[in-house]
Amino acid sequence: MFTSMEECTNFMFGLKAEKHKGEPFQVMNKILPLINNPHEKVKFIHIAGSNGKGSTLNYLKEILQHAQYKVGAFTSPHLERVNERITINGIDIPDERFLSLANQLFKIIDELGEYYPSFFELMTLIAFMYFAEEEVDIALIEAGIGGRFDCTNIITPLCSIITTVSLDHIEILGDTLTEIAYQKAGIIKKNIPVVTAVQDQEAMNIIRHEAEQKLAPIFVYGEDFFVSNITLNTSNQHFTYHLGNVKLDISLKMMGAHQIANASCALTAITILRSIGFSNITDHHIQSALEKAFWPGRFERFGKQVILDGSHNPEGTRALIGTLINQFPDYKYKFIYSVMNDKDYKESISMLDKVAEAIYFTEIPIPRAAKAKNLASCSGHPFKVVNENWKMLIEQQLKNLEKDELLIITGSILFIAEVRKYLKMKEEAYDSQF
Repeated sequence: MFTSMEECTNFMFGLKAEKHKGEPFQVMNKILPLINNPHEKVKFIHIAGSNGKGSTLNYLKEILQHAQYKVGAFTSPHLERVNERITINGIDIPDERFLSLANQLFKIIDELGEYYPSFFELMTLIAFMYFAEEEVDIALIEAGIGGRFDCTNIITPLCSIITTVSLDHIEILGDTLTEIAYQKAGIIKKNIPVVTAVQDQEAMNIIRHEAEQKLAPIFVYGEDFFVSNITLNTSNQHFTYHLGNVKLDISLKMMGAHQIANASCALTAITILRSIGFSNITDHHIQSALEKAFWPGRFERFGKQVILDGSHNPEGTRALIGTLINQFPDYKYKFIYSVMNDKDYKESISMLDKVAEAIYFTEIPIPRAAKAKNLASCSGHPFKVVNENWKMLIEQQLKNLEKDELLIITGSILFIAEVRKYLKMKEEAYDSQF
């Protein structure tokens, strides 16, 4: 029995070791009946995709909360505390509830003896139990890696969403878009509508085929639903959303064309929900929610000249650069970059090289992190710098930033999480002095 979150989560993080892993559904199917199948007592929306899952989920959450629904959300990774992964109406699961549910699970698992879940499987089980006990109106579930064989795929949702497909987690999902699309398309269920913003035709062919096989109605961004009248200002982007006879004028706080696509997927899922009984949702709820919706670490501004963005793969880097050029065309871009070893950082660095005034490579002290010198060796930029001490690097750049320069801190979400904590601490220290 664990009595502290630190003790409990340290044990759970250790379960990433290979010796603990079995087939996801084998583990889930053994344990779920022993905890009264909580996943059968909750209504779900299931979201998969290489990028955009978190933002899309956040848009849905904000709209549903504005309409006074009780909304569970299961996301990953966390930025500061593991509790962030499991929320109801934006409030993290309390420590005591997490420990209570985890200890219930450990007792059952220890008695089983034969199977032991991974960290992510345990988190998924705790989320299902919490949402069922709290009787949420709906729970938004972000798939882990892939979809088809991800342990979250045990659910039958009201709607499935596949945001994007790109080359990510290739060592697990495959090294072609066809293979990765096959994994993502695995969340499509028989007769359950699926919404997607996937643009690559190779990937879309796989998703369409899966939807046809499952008789699942499919809604495709740019075909079945689309946007028009896109305009930008310094704090919002505006567009008109269209689906059939549904037309909504939207002001979106989150910047970038990719965020318009993510928001459009959420709007399509909301339209589906409205058609099957979620009648409390008004156009005003939708518009008000999207005007305020914000996802930490995604093109997040600190002051006027610092941007944090968890662009951990080439698709994310491409979206980041596109947003910078659209939003800040007259600025020079200085990048601080750190990423995990298992990412396709060569392509991301090549893209940054083309638009950067300077690139600074750094690292965080965890085993999975790519070494700063290895990252720098992939760059052909005439002004590239290696500094393994990311805090020192940030301090130096903040002091030397010119008025026409932006400092963009990007790469792994794990890196962004550390930087974000550090910058927030600096902000709080500064505020306390005045």
